Amino acid sequence: MSESVIADFVGQFNSEVASRSDPIKGRIVLSQKRLVLAASEDDKLTIPLDSIFDIAIGQVPPDLGDFFAPTVTVAFERNGRRLVAAIEADNEKIEKFGTVLFKAVINGTETTVKERARVGGRVTDEEFHTARLYLTPGSVEFRSGDDTFVVDLETVSDFDRTTREIAGGPRPVLVVRHMQDGTAVTTLAALASNRKMSILGRYLRREYSELMEELRDVDLTRDKKEVLVAMYSTGDMEGMPLASILGKDSSAVSMLLQDLEADGLIQDSSGGPTLTPKGKVVASRHLEDVNA
Repeated sequence: MSESVIADFVGQFNSEVASRSDPIKGRIVLSQKRLVLAASEDDKLTIPLDSIFDIAIGQVPPDLGDFFAPTVTVAFERNGRRLVAAIEADNEKIEKFGTVLFKAVINGTETTVKERARVGGRVTDEEFHTARLYLTPGSVEFRSGDDTFVVDLETVSDFDRTTREIAGGPRPVLVVRHMQDGTAVTTLAALASNRKMSILGRYLRREYSELMEELRDVDLTRDKKEVLVAMYSTGDMEGMPLASILGKDSSAVSMLLQDLEADGLIQDSSGGPTLTPKGKVVASRHLEDVNA
């Protein structure tokens, strides 16, 4: 394999290509261009990365058996057929491998992006431009020359897929709503490849569901919601402390702030308590609750 190897470990695997009914132990090798599942020197399955159209972590097709535990399932095309392969290893290896595989498929993809297409409720005059897409720990980056536009995944409040007119024709577009510098922002990204758009969507859904799972574990009383929304909307304004904005006793607000800090929703800064990225997402989701 001439290209650089970016993952190489021993695990178990099975595929619809193989004639075996049970998974077999072997070597899993991932390079910049292909995934190789090698039971032996003479028994290898090579999957070009540009043939992969879906990646799932923790899901195994029923017809590949109930033998797998932590698993990455890869869907790919081969000779006009759509096939799957399932790869098993310990949980830590699978989590790392899944992330590396997503990056290997997506990183460097040419993207047409409109950064800050909407800021708050205002549609901006930003134009679509070409950038390279990269998945990095906790974020998605759009790199164009020396400029990098970063979407912190912890600040994403919602995303969906739509169609927009770009360069004279309809294109599938990913719409990402996120926070940036305390402001709600909408970014639009179009990929020429529907295959890569689907894989990117799978990656974002996975990351987003994990974040939402963390947020569901946070128990918020109405008082806590009011503090978050007040900080999100106004902050602790000079000459008007947060307690005054809320109409509450300062000691009661201090206790609420301590609880919210323990929840990972606010943090101390030189200017006083501020919302964490997660706190901004939570606050934006509870605006209507508090104002109702």
